[in-house]
Amino acid sequence: MADKKSSNGSRSEPGGAPEPRRAPMREFSRSLPMSLLRAREAVMRQFRPSLRSHGLTEQQWRILRALTAVDTIEVTELARVAFLLGPSLSRILRDLEARDLIERRTAEADLRRGVVSISPKGLKLIEAVAPNSEAIYAEITQRYGARKLSELQDMLGELERSLAAMDVAGEGDAGADE
Repeated sequence: MADKKSSNGSRSEPGGAPEPRRAPMREFSRSLPMSLLRAREAVMRQFRPSLRSHGLTEQQWRILRALTAVDTIEVTELARVAFLLGPSLSRILRDLEARDLIERRTAEADLRRGVVSISPKGLKLIEAVAPNSEAIYAEITQRYGARKLSELQDMLGELERSLAAMDVAGEGDAGADE
C-alpha cells in the first residue's frame, strides 16, 4: 500500500501518524537564536523574583544598570546599550521618572536631544537589589563554574564582535531572527 498525503501535504505511514514536516535547515531546537533564548530564560528565571520584589521589570532594571555605568547618557544611546526600541524606552523612562528613579533633561549642545541619569533614589534602589543579585550570580557561578562562566562570557563577546562585521541580509527586515 502506498503512502498517503494528508491535507497538510505530509506523508503518513500506512495506518500511522503523519510524519513531521522537515525543512531544509537545522533542527529548531539546535538553532542558535533558540539556544541563546533558552539560556537567557534560564538565567532570567533566577533574577525575576528579586526584581519583582523591588517593583522592577527586566527592562527597567537594564536601564537602571546601564545608568550606573555613566554620569549621563543620551536617550538614543541608552536605547542602543539597553537593547530597547525607542517607543518602549520612552514609556519605561516615563515610568522610572514618575518614581523618581531617573532624571531627564535636554542636552545643552542640542535642545532636541534628551539626556538621562540615575537619581539618588535610583542609586538607593540599585544598592537594595545588588546584594540579592550578587547572591544569584554567586549561585550561578557555583553551579556552572567560574572558569566556564568566564569562558562563556568571552565566547559570547567574541561571537558578538565577529557578527558585527558581517553583512546582514535584508537589513530593513524588522524582527527576523532566523
